[in-house]
Amino acid sequence: MPSMQHVQLNLKAQLEIPYQPIEHVYFPEVGIASVVASMTGGRQSEVGIIGFDGMTGIAVILGQDSSPNETYVQVAGNGWCLPVENLRSEVAKSQSLRASLLRYAHDFLVQSSRTALVNGHSKIEERLARWLLMVHDRTEGNTIQLTHEFLATMLGARRPGVTTALQMLEYRGLVHAKRGEITIVDRAGMIKLTHGAYGDEEQRHFG
Repeated sequence: MPSMQHVQLNLKAQLEIPYQPIEHVYFPEVGIASVVASMTGGRQSEVGIIGFDGMTGIAVILGQDSSPNETYVQVAGNGWCLPVENLRSEVAKSQSLRASLLRYAHDFLVQSSRTALVNGHSKIEERLARWLLMVHDRTEGNTIQLTHEFLATMLGARRPGVTTALQMLEYRGLVHAKRGEITIVDRAGMIKLTHGAYGDEEQRHFG
């Protein structure tokens, strides 16, 4: 704790830059951080989300200094910031801390593999419903501050397709959407709509 600092996590703040040394890890209390992979030509897709259930810096936990992915704040909030060197020194002292961080790293990799599976086999409205449910798990209340532009990046889809999928969810009475804001209306209906894309692995930590 003496090495940790409570910080604001402002919208779009970069927490990790691709291929740059990771100097701090972050533990969100409120808000969501997105881990985003990029391809040549600027195409991007989210490969993982981090809320109060976890931390940034998976590469550090696994003994690396940097990551090819970008991590930035998608839903503003606050949390704790810890210098990487302090984390490493504490992990060296504590076998139980190391084991706990490795369990989280495993869970994050499971989340990423599930996301790859769903992105390859599910319809866009199912992917959107799963993603909204995962963010809902990690936020307080039913309203999420998001833009269609962000959603398109997160799903690796074109913005018009995301808009159409969101309209379909709203037509079914599952969400209420307005500019920059989405409210979950029928969570059970959203889960049913995913046809298994949101399942045991997504709910493991949240019941």
